[in-house]
Amino acid sequence: MERTAGGESGYALAARRNNSLTSFDRIFAFGLSAFVSLAIATAFACLGAWLILPFAGIEVLVLYLAWRWTEHHARDYELLTIKGDLVEIEVADVGRMRRFGFNRWWTQVVCARDGGSLALRSHGRQIEFGRHLTNEQRLLAAGVLRRRLHDRSPDRGDTPVERI
Repeated sequence: MERTAGGESGYALAARRNNSLTSFDRIFAFGLSAFVSLAIATAFACLGAWLILPFAGIEVLVLYLAWRWTEHHARDYELLTIKGDLVEIEVADVGRMRRFGFNRWWTQVVCARDGGSLALRSHGRQIEFGRHLTNEQRLLAAGVLRRRLHDRSPDRGDTPVERI
């Protein structure tokens, strides 16, 4: 989770997936796993246990589906910005972009006690935020957002970019 604030830009809170591997690394890991699985299955098939081949094929198929899902969601993010009297939430999910806007002074932060969910609510609409965050990060973000939403002092522009 990244937190930025400053001058005219206002305040921004970004939540992104934790992608520990690059796209190339994910392809390499999938290919290596598939190769090892099929090599072991082929060795056993040569020894007469040919029934292992269909199960190895199913294993590689499941690995491929997991890799494909991970690749499609690798660039997902959520971005919350506060500029003046406006709160905007931008959600990118599998290339589809959705934007929501609220009045800053009417927006409420709703967070479960354990941090299991975080949402912004205003005028009968509630938008979930922080699906890529841990429970602790959601609780921290909820506290920061509550302070920022109702802070009437102007942005000083001296807040550095922070990682939470």
